[in-house]
Amino acid sequence: MGRRIYYMLGMPVLRFILWSITSTYRVQEVIGKDIADRVIADEKTTYAPCYWHQHHVLCSTLMRSWIRRGFGACFLVSASVDGDVPERIARSWGADVIRGSANQTGALVLRDMQEKIRNGVAIVTTADGPNGPKYEFKQGAVLMARIGGTPMVPLACATDRAWYLNRWDDFMIPKPFAKIVLAVGEPVSVPRDTPMDKLEEYRLEMQYATNALMAESKQLLELGSN
Repeated sequence: MGRRIYYMLGMPVLRFILWSITSTYRVQEVIGKDIADRVIADEKTTYAPCYWHQHHVLCSTLMRSWIRRGFGACFLVSASVDGDVPERIARSWGADVIRGSANQTGALVLRDMQEKIRNGVAIVTTADGPNGPKYEFKQGAVLMARIGGTPMVPLACATDRAWYLNRWDDFMIPKPFAKIVLAVGEPVSVPRDTPMDKLEEYRLEMQYATNALMAESKQLLELGSN
């Protein structure tokens, strides 16, 4: 209860801090802007944006801009008290939220995800979470895409200066006035009749695509600084 009260009172302060920092970011380029425009405009298909846990600050901010353009999105947030703040932030953006843990409530979470997908709401996934290894695409995201018939969209980013937290994902928080590059890749579809032993091909394809976008983003930043 103490933590809930603390989070409730601290929510306005946290939102102000986030806005103060993210509003100073300078977007140098958006790789795949045409792909993003196509995905947002496609009302017949429900997509599944995927990015690395490390990139959550920038890629969730990208998702916020999509939501403002009418893109229906849903975030998976921890069912613990610590998930209260992320849930409030996501809902303030106009996103849906599913509370749960892939480790403890996997079946229930998958059921709720499929319901959202059927209603045309995209499931936003940190594909190497919740515990890593870093930059390793998990098969669960591929299975969700197969069952729901929702193409996965790889996202990545890079920044010229940031703080990195000492944890498994080296969580990245770009510093104020950082230059950033955002990247959107071509959607990857998994046919519904794909055998389970063939999902590894799509997992590796998404892992390669996401890492390639990250490398391209870093390269553009380096070229821009020369």
